[in-house]
Amino acid sequence: MVLKSLRTAVLATLIFTILTGVIYPLVVTGIAQLVFPGKANGSLIKEKGKILGSELIGQPFNDPKYFWPRPSATTPYEYNGGASNASNLGPLNPELIDRIKKRIQVLRAADPTNSLPVPVDLVTASGSGLDPHISVAAARYQTGRVARSRMMEPNEVRLLVEQYTEGRQLGFLGEPRVNVLKLNLALDHVQTASETR
Repeated sequence: MVLKSLRTAVLATLIFTILTGVIYPLVVTGIAQLVFPGKANGSLIKEKGKILGSELIGQPFNDPKYFWPRPSATTPYEYNGGASNASNLGPLNPELIDRIKKRIQVLRAADPTNSLPVPVDLVTASGSGLDPHISVAAARYQTGRVARSRMMEPNEVRLLVEQYTEGRQLGFLGEPRVNVLKLNLALDHVQTASETR
């Protein structure tokens, strides 16, 4: 009786291991590769065969001629795709308050003529620490600095922000947002095109 129960248990374990550990992942991966190949492979942005980044993972930009992303709380370095995490600092934590003050100082120093309020997503990290998007307000806040640094017309930069603004997901989820990497790549393309004319 015990031997029969043991045999049944071992057989059930093997069958379910093969079904859920081998067959199911292969089927799901195969469907994803057929239906959504770009997304299944990391939504990579490539140019001339070179991978420039992913639409899904934030990247560091700190040159004034680029739009800056949300701060990253990943460790041991910022924007570490292998260590997605938040800072877990509460809103009254002195360390978080100091980080926010320093980030505001950096933003103000990079654009001293900008008197607009600093959008919250430019001074606080997201839950993952890797958010590739900023709010439309955060992009608009930076347009003057980017335009001056690139010697472009501010309106030209504003139009690019509008062009790269993504709407709400499914038309009602979340808020409109701007993918920082896509916008910065578009800026480089526009500037390169105008320099070659």
